[in-house]
Amino acid sequence: MSQVLSLSGTFSLALIEQSSIVTALSISVIFFLVLLILGLRKSYLLKKESEKLSQSFSSDTDEETKVYKDFTESHLYDNN
Repeated sequence: MSQVLSLSGTFSLALIEQSSIVTALSISVIFFLVLLILGLRKSYLLKKESEKLSQSFSSDTDEETKVYKDFTESHLYDNN
């Protein structure tokens, strides 16, 4: 009987404990959460900079203030 007890004691599989699984998942979740927060912050900053640049260039390229130029009188139409 002592051989059975010692056999069952040494035969136990080295399974991963639940606490180590929870720890590994927690570390993974925290890592990806930090990446998500950094990505959202970067996206917000790029959007803010894009809006600022589009406002600064909108005054230069306003379509309504351009004067229409007749392009049919060019050299391609033989109207020299």
